[in-house]
Amino acid sequence: MSPLRLLYLALATWGAIHPMYYFLRYMRENDGGFGAMIDAWYVNASTTGLTWDLTIAAISLTVWIVAETTVRKNWLALIAIPATFGIGVSCGLPLYLFLRSRPVT
Repeated sequence: MSPLRLLYLALATWGAIHPMYYFLRYMRENDGGFGAMIDAWYVNASTTGLTWDLTIAAISLTVWIVAETTVRKNWLALIAIPATFGIGVSCGLPLYLFLRSRPVT
């Protein structure tokens, strides 16, 4: 595996674990409430802006993944979409780049 692919994989792993630590911690502190976490995303203009920034980035990434997957027929790369919306762009983007850069056989 190339150093670049290893870097993408490391970033995807970091992008899954690090944010999830804070998400789970927040939900644990708020009685396991996912609803409370969503409310926190809109608590002020700064967090609302960041929420929309990440939402637009996630939608853009999804469009790119679908468009490229259709052309390249790399169907495994579609798993980056649920990773993007279930974890975040910090996991979905490097995961997609990792899957996209695999050698074609």
